[in-house]
Amino acid sequence: MWRYMMRRCSSSTSARKLGLWWDRVGPATKDPITGVTESFLADSSPNKINLGVGAYRDDEGRPVVLRCVREAEARIAGSEFLESVSAAVSSKFVEESVKLVYGNDSDVVKEGRVAGVQALSGTGACRLFAEFQRHFHPDSRIYLPDPTWSNHRNIWKDAQVPERTFHYYDPDSKGLNFSALIDDVKNAPDGSFFLLHPCAHNPTGVDPTEEQWREISYQFKVKNHFPFFDMAYQGFASGNLDKDARAIRIFLKDDHLVGCAQSFAKNMGLYGHRVGCLSILCADSNQVGSIRSQLQRIARAMYSSPPVHGVLLVSTILSDPYLKSLWIEEVKTMANRIRRMRTTLQDSLERLDPPLNWEHITNQVGMFCFSGLTPDQVDRLAREFHIYMTRDGRISMAGVTTGNVSYLANAIHETTRYDQEDKILCNV
Repeated sequence: MWRYMMRRCSSSTSARKLGLWWDRVGPATKDPITGVTESFLADSSPNKINLGVGAYRDDEGRPVVLRCVREAEARIAGSEFLESVSAAVSSKFVEESVKLVYGNDSDVVKEGRVAGVQALSGTGACRLFAEFQRHFHPDSRIYLPDPTWSNHRNIWKDAQVPERTFHYYDPDSKGLNFSALIDDVKNAPDGSFFLLHPCAHNPTGVDPTEEQWREISYQFKVKNHFPFFDMAYQGFASGNLDKDARAIRIFLKDDHLVGCAQSFAKNMGLYGHRVGCLSILCADSNQVGSIRSQLQRIARAMYSSPPVHGVLLVSTILSDPYLKSLWIEEVKTMANRIRRMRTTLQDSLERLDPPLNWEHITNQVGMFCFSGLTPDQVDRLAREFHIYMTRDGRISMAGVTTGNVSYLANAIHETTRYDQEDKILCNV
C-alpha cells in the first residue's frame, strides 16, 4: 500500500513538472474570419446568414463544384498515383498557371523567365515568398495596404519579416485614397517590398483604375520597389481573366521584376484542395534555375511536397482547350451573379429611403463589399438579426442570395437608421 501511494505521489509530481513545459501557452486569438463561421454555426436561427466566408456560393447559398472540375475528375479517375506530384505534372501546372498571370503570348513566358513552383493555395504561396524574402533580403520590410486580408500580417510576421502599412482605403469616400498611397510609395525607402492586390481587393473591393495602376508602376520604377501581387480572385472583379490581370501586365510592360501568389481556391472552387502557384519573374533564364531551386528547398523544409489531386485537376483543366473554355464561362457566370447581388442589395436599401448613401456597393468589385458598418452595428446585426460578418463590416457578396437579400437590406437599414436617429437626437 505504501509503495502504491508513493507511486501515485511520484506520478502526480511528474505530471505537474511535465506541465511546466507548456504552462506559458495561452489560447490564441481567434482568427476574425474563422470566428465568424464558428458563431454562425452555433446559431440555431432559421434566418441566419453567413457573410464572412470568402469562397463562392450559388444562389441557394451552397458551395459549388464546377462542371469543368467534375469533367476533369472523370478524366483523372484511375490514373492518379498516390506518392508525390511528378515533375512533369508539376511543370505543366506551373506552365499553364503563369500564362494566366503574365499572358499566354507574353515575352517573359516565351523566354522562360518565370520561376514557378506549386504551393499550398494562395496562403502557402505568400508564406513561401515571405520566407524567400527573409532569406535573401533579410533587412527588408513588407509594406501591406491598409487594410488588407487579415492573414497577410500573420504570414510575414511568422516569417520574421518586419511589416509596415501604406494608405489604401478612404473611409469617407469608400474608395481609393490614391494621393496618400502615392505619397507612401514615394516616402518608403528605396528598394522596398510592397504587397499589391491586382484585382478584387480583399477586404475593400476597391481597385485602382488602369491610369492609377500606370502611375503606381511608374513610381515603383523610380523608387526601385519590388511589387509582390497576391491574386486570389482572378476573374471575380470583371468576369474576364485577362482584364483582372491587367495590373500585372502594366508592371511587365514597364520592365519590373515581379512576384505573384496565385490561388485556384475561389475561381475553380477548389478551396479544400489547396492548389496555388508562386511565381517570380527573373532577369534572364539563367536566374530561373537558381530561384526555383531555392523555392523548392524552402518548401521541402516546410512541408516537403504539395498534395497531388488538386494539381491534377487544375493541370487537366488548363491544358485542355474545351475544359479551359468551360471554366472561363463558369468564372464569368460566378462573377455575374455577384455583380447582380450587388445591384439587388443596393436597390433594396435605396427603396427603404435610407439615411446613408449605398452607391459604394456597386462601385466596389469582386467578392467583397466594404460596407462601412461599424463594429457595434456588426455586433447588433449578429445579435438581433442573426447576420454574421467580420467586425470591419466586410460583406461576402457570395453569401447574398435572391432568398435573403431583402431580409439583409431591412436588417442593415434598421441597424443604420437606429444609429443615425441617435446621432440626430444627440445633436439637438
